[in-house]
Amino acid sequence: MRKPRNFDVDLKALDDKARELKTRKVRQLGELVIAMGADALSADELAGALIVLAETKEAGKREAWSKRGVAFFQGRSRRVAPATDRDADVAPTQPSGAQPASSRKSAT
Repeated sequence: MRKPRNFDVDLKALDDKARELKTRKVRQLGELVIAMGADALSADELAGALIVLAETKEAGKREAWSKRGVAFFQGRSRRVAPATDRDADVAPTQPSGAQPASSRKSAT
């Protein structure tokens, strides 16, 4: 006959594992903030930037951010991007992030 399963022990082990994963996730996010140089920002600035990123629905921007992230993690771009590059990706001055074609042509 099989030994009865102790569900309390199993639940505690799962709870401990979930707690460990959450702690590791928080630690890794902190390490990422430091690696990116974002620890120089205030908590308010960092939170505001993250809110903008989370609210962005434009697939093109999200894809560009994703490519930069992949490059960072693959080691090709371990240095912090210049402020102008970061600002252009996070908060463009115009909603589209670029001048309309008509204004570019008239400027030449």
